Amino acid sequence: MVAGQTVISESTIPSNMSNALRCRMWPSHSAANGSLMSDTRTAPVTASSTQRSFAAMRHPGFRAQFITYVLAMMADNIEHVISYWMVFQKFHSPALAGFAIVSHWLPFLLFSVAAGALADRFDPRRIIQIGMTLFIIASLSWSYFFVTDTLQMWQAMVILVIHGCAGVLWQTPNQMLLYDIVGPQDLESAVRLNAMARYLGILIGPAVGGVILIALGPAPGIMLNTVFYLPLVLWLVNAPYGPRYRTGIPAPRRAVRGFGDIVQTVQDIKPHAVIVSMTLLAGAASFFVGNAYSSQMPGLATDLGHGDPGVSYSMLLAADAAGAFLGGIVLESRGLLPPRPRTAIVLAMLWCGALASFSQATSYPLALGFLFAAGFLELSFNAMAQSLVQINAPPDKRGRVIGLFNMASLGLRAFSGVSVGLLGSLIGVHWSLALSALATLAIAAGLLALP
Repeated sequence: MVAGQTVISESTIPSNMSNALRCRMWPSHSAANGSLMSDTRTAPVTASSTQRSFAAMRHPGFRAQFITYVLAMMADNIEHVISYWMVFQKFHSPALAGFAIVSHWLPFLLFSVAAGALADRFDPRRIIQIGMTLFIIASLSWSYFFVTDTLQMWQAMVILVIHGCAGVLWQTPNQMLLYDIVGPQDLESAVRLNAMARYLGILIGPAVGGVILIALGPAPGIMLNTVFYLPLVLWLVNAPYGPRYRTGIPAPRRAVRGFGDIVQTVQDIKPHAVIVSMTLLAGAASFFVGNAYSSQMPGLATDLGHGDPGVSYSMLLAADAAGAFLGGIVLESRGLLPPRPRTAIVLAMLWCGALASFSQATSYPLALGFLFAAGFLELSFNAMAQSLVQINAPPDKRGRVIGLFNMASLGLRAFSGVSVGLLGSLIGVHWSLALSALATLAIAAGLLALP
């Protein structure tokens, strides 16, 4: 619940109030065992956010969260630009480059539910601050080794693992905190704007990182990068959100049980058809496609006649992020696409079609257009799936449920390099990306066909 919200009893609820809102306040009214595609619990809860443009931005706390999130995401990507460049220059190791990708996503697969369990039991603000501290430690460590020129491969691997773990301690608790900041009515807007903030950081981070690398050099540049994490750390010190500001009966403080939490959370969500379907959808998209096509972009760009570094190649790299960012603005400003399971699945299917079309495009303008459309659609269905999971998650298990969703939507990206990259070495990256998109499309179609 939002801080300061009045606690009311069920008897005071007007008879004409929607059943969906009753379900959110009293789970005993829930129709969680109903049809997979039943929209009665989800659409009315966020009705206000679909009628007001940028609804979440009306909350001062969310505006602060949005700005500090963009800065932290920008810093995350600045560190990638500088550290990956220096590691390549020193070691020229494709294996280490592959480890950098695995170390970034594998912690999400292993520890997302655990991070959610910690956010259920403790203050999510403090867990996010621990994640930011790990980011700062990673940047300072890179800086030290760059200054002393003593970096060894095993040390680079350790820093990459620290960076990956920092991301887990940030993302799941941050998503849980959104509910406290804006409440259920504006949650869809908050999730979509938060996703837009992520893509904004991805867009501007590499550009800022390149400028810093050229202007200051790697060691001072990555040391300066630590400053961009501080606004989020400082804002969270006294931000009036989290367990101590929630009204009503507090959720039970459950022990954190590691792998046991994953098994138990899977059992807990079985009666919740919407949560199951959205988690499966996000997991399939992550497992088969993820963002593996980004690492294959040099080969794809070469086949399009734009393999040399330059504006054309950079536009391919930024096209999907730009589409996602613009998509967030358009959807928020027009109040489009209220969250419904069927809508999320159809958007995911269109995303698969856009990526499959991109993989087979022989014209650069067409390829650019399909990538842009893929970014728009990816933000749309991912943000909608996440908001549906958060809205329907049992309040006492929200952190674990969000963690399970992140395990599927982010952690399984560690395997997309196999479906797109390894298979691409056998049949060509164009066909591997197309087949991976079609595999995701088949699973989405199966979910859509369920009663």
